[in-house]
Amino acid sequence: MAKKKTKFMCNSCGYESAKWMGRCPGCGEWNTMVEEVEVVSKGPKRSFQHSTGVVQKATSILAIETEEEPRVKTELVEFNRVLGGGIVPGSLILIGGDPGIGKSTLLLQVSALLANKGERVLYISGEESIKQTKLRAVRLGVTSAELYIYAETNLELINETIDSVEPRFVIIDSIQTVHHPEVASAPGSVTQVRESTAELMRIAKTKNIAIFLVGHVTKEGQIAGPRILEHMVDTVLYFEGERHHTYRILRSQKNRFGSTNEIAIFEMVQQGLKEVLNPSELFLQERSHGAAGSAIVASMEGTRPILVEIQALVTQSSFNYPKRMATGIDQNRISLLMAVLEKRMGLLLQTQDAYIKVAGGVKLDEPAIDLAVLVSIVSSFKDTGVTPTDCFIGEVGLTGEVRRVSRIEQRVQEAAKLGFKRAIIPASNLGGWDYPTGIQVIGIESVNQAMKEAFQ
Repeated sequence: MAKKKTKFMCNSCGYESAKWMGRCPGCGEWNTMVEEVEVVSKGPKRSFQHSTGVVQKATSILAIETEEEPRVKTELVEFNRVLGGGIVPGSLILIGGDPGIGKSTLLLQVSALLANKGERVLYISGEESIKQTKLRAVRLGVTSAELYIYAETNLELINETIDSVEPRFVIIDSIQTVHHPEVASAPGSVTQVRESTAELMRIAKTKNIAIFLVGHVTKEGQIAGPRILEHMVDTVLYFEGERHHTYRILRSQKNRFGSTNEIAIFEMVQQGLKEVLNPSELFLQERSHGAAGSAIVASMEGTRPILVEIQALVTQSSFNYPKRMATGIDQNRISLLMAVLEKRMGLLLQTQDAYIKVAGGVKLDEPAIDLAVLVSIVSSFKDTGVTPTDCFIGEVGLTGEVRRVSRIEQRVQEAAKLGFKRAIIPASNLGGWDYPTGIQVIGIESVNQAMKEAFQ
């Protein structure tokens, strides 16, 4: 006979408590503890098994034979890159994003591409009926006999359907709608999301099926449910972008089979999502040539160099404490870099408001963007534009020195390919590689030297 046990769990971090508390001791959030009923069963628990059905035993690391994980590639090159080269069978992939951003559209397109290659795909919708999914499939031009649609939220019935259909790929849209019959909590609760994900992970690993999970996000932009959800899956992808703009960015936050810094860029069109193969040209096509407060940087997103525009607006402050606002860059880094300008170049910025933005909605967090940020701030402060064909790459230290960055050759090659004539880089990066033709590479050692080159 199963026993019922009442407990309180935090919706943010999954912290458990026997009594209600206003503030969660785990994450410090207020009013996130909710009451849940846990059913404790005395029945036997399942053993974790591989697809062969053999219970695993401890093995010496010297006796384990390794081989490269086989991957299934889709026709979406950008999607393959974010996953590390393709879909790994038996992996559990979580995709999160704002409502209406295009998560279901992307996965339905990926399902169609896999089905067209002869792979059997099961698309499980917990939010739409099969007719609604069919209407979206018609709009996207999806026609394949190997794509199966199933509208269900009961995890036991989903498991039975997977056994009967025998697909190689499964899409769950979404994990917050799925409920485990043995768990008394409501769908979307911490316990339900955790137990349902654990069961789907067991299905993926034991049956060697790649499973995609769609996750809802909170108003802060984080995936709803306990943080353990992201720890359990193999890959976490975030779908970013404005609903009223056509471009979308698929960003890898966690990947056990590839890089965690890769991004893919798509454009939302009438027929669905269309991949953008040259994002640098996209980010630079609307920039104003010679405008004050603009600088171009070659940033690395995973293995791919991307040229983006950093814009700065420095204006006289009307407050006792000037504003420092940033979009796409850490705001604390802006304050640090402006302090370097004040100390090392003697610019009076403590009476100026500063607004920094990365054009195109990209988020940059690598040190190599420091020099371009400083150039854009000085350009706006002096109301003097830099040469439109100049590109700035380098990390800036607190003493005003410009430090070495990684993968400088790929960055400069991308700038040369897009028609830039000069690349201003750290002097320590000058040796050991061949400069591309058509671009002049200038090495600088300090911020003062960089500004002389930028505003000569």
